[in-house]
Amino acid sequence: MVTAMFDIIAPRYDLVNRIMTVGLDVGWRRRTVASLGLGPGASVIDLACGTGDLCFALRRRGLAPVGVDLSAGMLAASRGGVPLVRADVCTLPFDDACFDGATCGFALRNVVDLASFLAELARVLRPGARMALLEVAEPPNPLLRWGHHTYFSKVVPRIGAALSNGAAYRYLPRSVAYLPDPPALLAMVAEAGFPDARRQLLTGGIAQLLVGTRLVGTRQ
Repeated sequence: MVTAMFDIIAPRYDLVNRIMTVGLDVGWRRRTVASLGLGPGASVIDLACGTGDLCFALRRRGLAPVGVDLSAGMLAASRGGVPLVRADVCTLPFDDACFDGATCGFALRNVVDLASFLAELARVLRPGARMALLEVAEPPNPLLRWGHHTYFSKVVPRIGAALSNGAAYRYLPRSVAYLPDPPALLAMVAEAGFPDARRQLLTGGIAQLLVGTRLVGTRQ
């Protein structure tokens, strides 16, 4: 169901993202790429890459990204220039320990089995590799949380309906409910093989960034 939904909204996905985040998503992706701390030429897998925004941010940084997504529509809407693979992020068609880094943007809440996703993420990363997972969040400040909830439950669906697909943009703001709470999510990431995992809040907590290093000398 989620794959079919992303196929439908792919043609205007980037446009709606820019409008509904007032362009903040561009800066969040830059922060995600910078947090990897990888040198030029490092190989990075971008999981649930969508139309390739993070892939392009990685390439602009001098890295060598490979994008993976299950939605054929999202991959078809990519601007090109980056290797793309259609695959399930929970069963990746790559060898063990073959990437220097990994990213994922705004997709964790759409993964059916988050533990399997994190296990695959750890499997394809070399020991010492870096990962950065960008996702929506709920601000800790009660007033900001109320404003954020109101905007994403009332305004975003209207923007989506006007520019793309109303049903999809009613689902997407609600999908944050499928995320584990922050301590549980951070614990899952650490257990998957990233013991130094930490969580950073972005823009007052309306987005979050989970970063960590693949444990050296241990294979999950």
